[in-house]
Amino acid sequence: MSGDLAMSVKLLDHESVVPYLLQRNVISTTDGLVVEELSGGVSNVVLGVKNREADLVLKQALAELKVATKWVADQKRAIVEARAVQLFHSISPTNVPALLDYDPEKFTLVIERAPRTSRVWKTELLAGHINPSIGSSLGEILATWHRFGATSQDVAAQFAEDSLFDQLRIDPFYREISKKNPGLSERLDSLIAELKDRKETIVHGDFSPKNFLVDQDRDVYILDFEVAHYGNPVFDQAFVLAHLLCKFFRTQVSAEQSGLRETAKRFLESYHVTMQRSLDASLPLHVAAIALARVEGKSRVDYLDEMAEEALKSTTKRALSSSLPIEPLALFN
Repeated sequence: MSGDLAMSVKLLDHESVVPYLLQRNVISTTDGLVVEELSGGVSNVVLGVKNREADLVLKQALAELKVATKWVADQKRAIVEARAVQLFHSISPTNVPALLDYDPEKFTLVIERAPRTSRVWKTELLAGHINPSIGSSLGEILATWHRFGATSQDVAAQFAEDSLFDQLRIDPFYREISKKNPGLSERLDSLIAELKDRKETIVHGDFSPKNFLVDQDRDVYILDFEVAHYGNPVFDQAFVLAHLLCKFFRTQVSAEQSGLRETAKRFLESYHVTMQRSLDASLPLHVAAIALARVEGKSRVDYLDEMAEEALKSTTKRALSSSLPIEPLALFN
């Protein structure tokens, strides 16, 4: 489908979503109907729809992401996400909501809504509510996915296309900071090559606290699979660790810093035990690159003050320029 046609697809809203879902037989009644606009981050229209028979969420991919810098992305990522939801739900049915419908013409997908008592993990972390055991759960879930994908030829074929990953991750993160830091370009180029050339398993591509819902500080629900592709598993590990690192630099409360470091530690330990393989030597470099991109790339965090940004920049640039190997947790100092 051409970019012009993708851009011309009309976006659904609070009013048009109901007749749309009725027409597609996703719902059959308007009895007790409640529609609400949910936070879709920067890349989607997200609407919650509830009636007496269903509680669901509709997502529709935007053609241009809502960030300060112009950032265009292929709306066909909704089709990728629908396929990925089906896959990950089949592997982890208690951690990934089921897919109810998807429409490749309007770039929409409909999934079951996670329990309404669940909370966004990013919000919990920023509020200082840090439960390191969630890191253990996430490490086990992610490693289970990576182990499954590494042994499935069907997965390799179905998710071989990785242009969306380039559009939404490599370009706005790695290439963007390379432009701003010429002295780091050689190191960053090598990290990009590692991501593009080493393809081993299914990769979530957005394994981030904003996409994790936690319920009763125990149950974990994982969302947003639009960047899923067959690629290098180091990216998923680095992505979540980079987010924890940003939050580590945000706070001056020692108990919160200790909790975030322990969360990262348990994530790595759980992933390692479940995956049954050593962590990549390049992992801390990917963590540093992604964290640096959160203050110098196209998609920047909005919770760091100037002093925290400078400290994060100093730590990540020092790691990226070092000729000596470092451990991932050494960044949390």
